[in-house]
Amino acid sequence: MSKPALGRGLSALLGGGAAGAKPASAPASPAPAVPPAPAAIVAPPEPGERVRRVPVATVRPCAFQPRKDFAEDALRELADSIRAQGILSPLIVRARGDGFELIAGERRWRAAQLAGLTEVPVIVREADDRAVLELALIENLQRENLNPIEEALGYAQLIEQFQLTQEVAAVKVGKSRTVVANALRLLKLAPELQAYLRHGQLSVGHAKVILGLPGAAEQKLAAERVLKDGLNVRQTEDLVARLQQSSTQAPTKSAGSSRPAVPRDVHIASLETKLQERFGSRVLLRYRKGKGAVEIRFFNDDDLDRILQIAGVSAD
Repeated sequence: MSKPALGRGLSALLGGGAAGAKPASAPASPAPAVPPAPAAIVAPPEPGERVRRVPVATVRPCAFQPRKDFAEDALRELADSIRAQGILSPLIVRARGDGFELIAGERRWRAAQLAGLTEVPVIVREADDRAVLELALIENLQRENLNPIEEALGYAQLIEQFQLTQEVAAVKVGKSRTVVANALRLLKLAPELQAYLRHGQLSVGHAKVILGLPGAAEQKLAAERVLKDGLNVRQTEDLVARLQQSSTQAPTKSAGSSRPAVPRDVHIASLETKLQERFGSRVLLRYRKGKGAVEIRFFNDDDLDRILQIAGVSAD
């Protein structure tokens, strides 16, 4: 049985279905028909609804919008298209005070202001905060135009604001639980490293490997080496393994012993990192002469249930 990608009430909010449209493409017929395309979610008018034109100044962005970075070049291109053809797909808004709050279409709203429009076409719908946040996430995730940190922050907001488990949040945005868990791990990076991800200087693959290092200082050192030397993900794995090995070789001065710790095997360290990515949690792999143990950390009952599901173990 397939899981629904949309939360309760979203199908109605989307007008019974999600059809995409490229704002820059002109319709062939006189009516404002919307050609299907995977580039955006467009909510067609429901029976009895009408498209209204409202002053652009009365529309404000949504506080739940996960996307924070809008490429200026792309906005200018869209603004040029809007000057020539107008806005082909109305913005979806909800009434707020004496104005309107965007549910979907912030790019078009921003581009309309660049184009000098004083009015924009809108469809006004009723929606609660959860439906708005879900729709904003779904619209952006399906268009794949969020950077990794924006995506992670969107998941975190959905989970924290509405007290959802990672599993439930994943179902609502049509992603696997592993995708959501791995995205949330990126928020454990120091702000500097998150900025590298926002601006595309580091890839998610690099970040996952760097997260194998326990401290912020070590992670920062690894990231700087990656950027300076232009390391690929495989080379980053080798770098992280060497850093892990160096840290375990440092002499310990605990009571009653002055012997250095046993050097960490590079392959064991790499396997530990892969286990952490698989379970989306801290994993400690102890191995010595064919024997050892695997320790998987969890922080509450829901987290344990999630790990058991990944391992294929029933809690019943």
